[in-house]
Amino acid sequence: MRFTQVTFRLPPELVAQLKAAAEAQGRSVNAWVTTVLEALLNPDFAGDEAEQLRARLARAGLGLDVPRLQGSRPDPEAVAAAGARAALGTPLSRVVSRDR
Repeated sequence: MRFTQVTFRLPPELVAQLKAAAEAQGRSVNAWVTTVLEALLNPDFAGDEAEQLRARLARAGLGLDVPRLQGSRPDPEAVAAAGARAALGTPLSRVVSRDR
């Protein structure tokens, strides 16, 4: 599995809660947050722990109605129309040469 690093700015109180929750589960903060986000965003994630997390997230107003990014493709006609509109603009090479 490939990982991407993400940086968040969080209030100190929330960081303390994250650390405490992870410690209570015997996990690193990264592993705990990954599990929570996986339970929230991946309907294929199953098991008792996932169900408990989903229930807690639902009570917090963070149910599984989150839009999924995977498999969502733009309308091909809309993409073609956007490309045609983009082709009407000034070429980047002309903008760069003009500003030299």
